[in-house]
Amino acid sequence: MPRLGLGSIAVIGAGVSGCALAAQLRLLGHQGPISLWETGRGPGGRASTRRSRQDPALRIDHGAPLFNITAETDPHLLQPLLSGGWIEPWPGVIAQLQGESSLRLGQSDAMGLGTLYRGLGGMDHLCQGLLSLAGEAFEAHYGTLVRFLAWQDGLWQLYGPDRELLGQAQWLVLSSTLLAHPRSRMIFGWHDVPLKEAAAALADLQLDHALTLIAGIRTEARSNLLVVLDPAAGQPWREFPFSLLHFDAAAQQRWGLQQITIQPLVDGRCAVVAHSSHAFAADHLDVYGTHSAVAKLLQLPPDEGRQETVIAALTAALEAVMAPWLSRPDLGRSERQLMRWGAAFPLAPGLPAELIFCAQSRLGFCGDFIAGVGFGRIEGALRSGENLARQLCSQ
Repeated sequence: MPRLGLGSIAVIGAGVSGCALAAQLRLLGHQGPISLWETGRGPGGRASTRRSRQDPALRIDHGAPLFNITAETDPHLLQPLLSGGWIEPWPGVIAQLQGESSLRLGQSDAMGLGTLYRGLGGMDHLCQGLLSLAGEAFEAHYGTLVRFLAWQDGLWQLYGPDRELLGQAQWLVLSSTLLAHPRSRMIFGWHDVPLKEAAAALADLQLDHALTLIAGIRTEARSNLLVVLDPAAGQPWREFPFSLLHFDAAAQQRWGLQQITIQPLVDGRCAVVAHSSHAFAADHLDVYGTHSAVAKLLQLPPDEGRQETVIAALTAALEAVMAPWLSRPDLGRSERQLMRWGAAFPLAPGLPAELIFCAQSRLGFCGDFIAGVGFGRIEGALRSGENLARQLCSQ
């Protein structure tokens, strides 16, 4: 059980690991204040679902369409999510495109191993379910960018882009590497790495070591094309014998795509999400898309037509790769959007688990960038949130 002195906790990032942390803290008995700070419009991170108030039938899992559990021992939060009706076994079929156009049903990459699950009613229900386990005693701040950090008078101070004070807490948790990684300077033109600047005054060797290793973590980007087809155009897609198509290395190099997901909608339409290869996304890192929450919060300059160029290139690739199986793959009249993940896919080895908890600085890390089972996947995010919660509650 947690000790009374744990106090308030600020969690930056309401993706799977941040929400898992909040849920596990409550299940372990922590009663202190928990605040979540998220730049997006809601929880989920890469496990989000695109919805529309004007179009209630629209539901697109534009990041992760599913998640898998590979270890023999399930995460502790998995059963409460299943029994609560927030997630369900994934019922789809996976296929793999090999080389030019060789299709293999049942063949998958690492994301399709083990037991497969999805959010019931959308992948965003995974994080909504985790937050339901956290109860009502937490504060969520969506659409909020934490730009600066400082340690002052025994509290972590969180500041916005104009150095306005957003909040404070006795403990700070980063559930992504954005505020700790040098890429923040490259992507946003910041002159500093927020956590590194704050850590300079703390003289915490463990935190300094963690920051050094985080700075060395390489990541991959994705540019995702979201297509909504009307019932007539979507019918051939709904009839495919698979709903998730992975591309092997040769196919990725040939087509510039990493995977395609087919998501039938309740009104007969069909959503198709084409995930670009990392190489394609790396060539277009400055194109955020009009729906980018961070770009809006930072008031970054408009794409000036580059978004349309990227959409056209991904559309052409999607049409070309599906042409052997579709008599009319023309997507020109469909509704299309661009979603970019700038650094959502970490590459091994990641941050060692023994460095996720810096007690001297009252700071912790969780996320799929933590080394161990599930690294780079939702499973790793779940387990890291659970692990950090246990360490916090041991204080």
